[in-house]
Order: sequence, then structure tokens, then C-alpha cells
Amino acid sequence: MLSTSVFAATPVQAHSFNDKTSHDARDALAIAVFGDSPYGTKDADTAQFDATPAFIKTINDDRDVSLVLNVGDIHSGKQTCSQAYDQSIYDLWTAFQSPMVYTPGDNEWTDCHKSKEGGLDPLANLGYVRDIFFATPGNAIAVDKPLISQAQAYDANYPTDAEYVENVMWGQAGAVFVTLNVPGGSNNDEDNWFGLDRTQAQTDEILKRTSANLRWLDKAFALARTNHARAVVIQIQADMWDLDGHDPKDLHIANYRQFIDSIALHTTAFGKPVLLLNGDSHGYRSDNPLAKGAPCAAENGATEAACSDDAYDSHPNGYDVKNFHRIVVHGSVAPMEWVKLMVKPGDSDGRASASSFGPFSWKRMVQVLPPAP
Repeated sequence: MLSTSVFAATPVQAHSFNDKTSHDARDALAIAVFGDSPYGTKDADTAQFDATPAFIKTINDDRDVSLVLNVGDIHSGKQTCSQAYDQSIYDLWTAFQSPMVYTPGDNEWTDCHKSKEGGLDPLANLGYVRDIFFATPGNAIAVDKPLISQAQAYDANYPTDAEYVENVMWGQAGAVFVTLNVPGGSNNDEDNWFGLDRTQAQTDEILKRTSANLRWLDKAFALARTNHARAVVIQIQADMWDLDGHDPKDLHIANYRQFIDSIALHTTAFGKPVLLLNGDSHGYRSDNPLAKGAPCAAENGATEAACSDDAYDSHPNGYDVKNFHRIVVHGSVAPMEWVKLMVKPGDSDGRASASSFGPFSWKRMVQVLPPAP
């Protein structure tokens, strides 16, 4: 159970969900959401990296936007992991004119052991990510914004949870936002590091992070209930329903089930809209994988079309959670995109369309670069 006293010392509590006159709770919020970029086909392919300043400018030029969310994967799985590269991305992101909240992806740490990414230590690379992007626990990137970090508000019964500085939550526009370090590909490193036998270090990483994530999710929903939040937004990197070419029987995504079960149970008990934001699978998608046969729209070039598959079938575990929705952001290939997500606290209808759900509405924003000189 989340103790509100844990949060009393943080500036976030100044914006109480109970204060109906609070601008933070009643005003509409516009958010830019993106991820899985900049990607290259190899280290020397810097086209998207070079286009990133212009991409950031398109977001800065939208005067509605006051928050930026990144769902991870700051380079492709064919590019080498390095501290210097991570720093270069951070340096680019300092150009954002709104606070930015980032959650790590598999390409910047869990997959670094793969030969295409340099055959490097995943834990060392997670350390680089933490040192660079989360050097000040409880604050956003680019522009100061107080957040609650798990490093500051961990359960004292589980002191190692303090390691997860990248997990944050905050309240805004009548909603609770929470990030979790859930990397894509296969949560909990289903691919053994370096292609060798499973090591104790990898096993320990799996257990500690998973447990910390689940406790952090518990706290987020407890905070939402205590403060009578109108919605919850969950930000992760993994597309937990993406088979990525694997046969469903090989259980490559099976280790996501504990997160899906927790989200389904919490969302049902909460009874209000819960929105999941993720990247990883690279194609834009709007769906509800916690209800079989729910409406779904997927990227079809510059437009969307009805989905040819039902993500529910990847985890057919009897869920029927109508007050849940998911947005997968476009990534990896040009043109680069972001999703403009609007939160209007007064809109609480949980019914979903291809571009709206409860207090949320959104649209794809495609980068248009000026012609080359």
C-alpha cells in the first residue's frame, strides 16, 4: 500500500488531484510522444541522428506542447552501444523547450551483449544510461520538472528498489503518469547474454527489476486512487504483444505476462481510463489488447487501416478490460514521427475510437524536412 507520506516531501504533492481549482488538474495538456529513433543501419548511418535537431524543432514549434515523453530505443539494434553515444543523445535532447521524461529501451542496454551492438555488458550500459539521463533523481530532462523517482520513494522493505532511478511517476492534468523499465524484444532478457548459458548476474537482474517494476506499478495505482485521479498513463518501451516473427509457442514474450496481469487487475479495479504508451515494434498502432476483438487501427503508410491481427491473441488469458487502451508510436524508419497526445481532464468517457479514449485524444505528426540546399 502506498503511503501518501512518502510523497509529502516532494514538490509533486503541491499539485493535489483533490484541488478542483488547481490549474494542473483542470487544464488541458498537450504531450509529444516518440521513440525508436534515431535509428541507423550501421554506426556510420547517421541520417536520422543528423535529422534529430530539426525533429526536435518541430516539437518545440508546436506551442501547445508542454511535455515530451520518449519510450526508449535511442539507436537501432545494428549500432554499437557506448557511453559517448548515449551522451550525444542527451546533448541533443537538451534542446527541448519542454520537460522530457524518458524510459530506457532494450537497444541501449539489455541487447548490448549482441554482436551487432558491440558484444558489451548490459549492466554496464544500464549504468551509463542512469548516469547520463537520470543524474538528478526526480527531475525531467531539458527543462526542470519535479518527478517522483523510485530511487527516492522505494519501499523500505525492498531497499534494492532504490537502484531503479529511471522509474518515475507524477501527477498532471488530473492523471497519474508512471514509467517502468520494461525493455522490448523479450522482457527479462529471454536471450541469454553473449549467447552463452544463463548467468547468475542475468538471473538476478531479471528478478530484481521485475519485482521493482511491479511494486512501482502498485504504488502508481494506489496514488491514483488516493488522489481521485481521473486516469492513469503507463509509459514503457516494450510492445508486450509483439511476436516479432516468433512462433507463439516458443514463449518469447511469455515473461511479459506478469506485467500484463498486473496492469489488467489494476485497471479493472481502478475503473477509469488507463492508457499505455509503448514503442518497440516500430509501427503506429491504436488498440486494446486486453479485450478480444476490440477496435484496432494500425499504420498504413501515412494513414491508418484496420488491423489484420488481434494483439489479444498473443496473450489470450481471459482478459476483458474495457477501460484500457494502448498507443504504439511509429519508429525506426523515416520520416520520423511523434504522437501529439491531448489530455482534457473534463472528458472522462472511457469509450475508445481510433484516435480518442476517455480524456485522451491524439494524432500522428510526421516530420517534414526542408528540401536540401
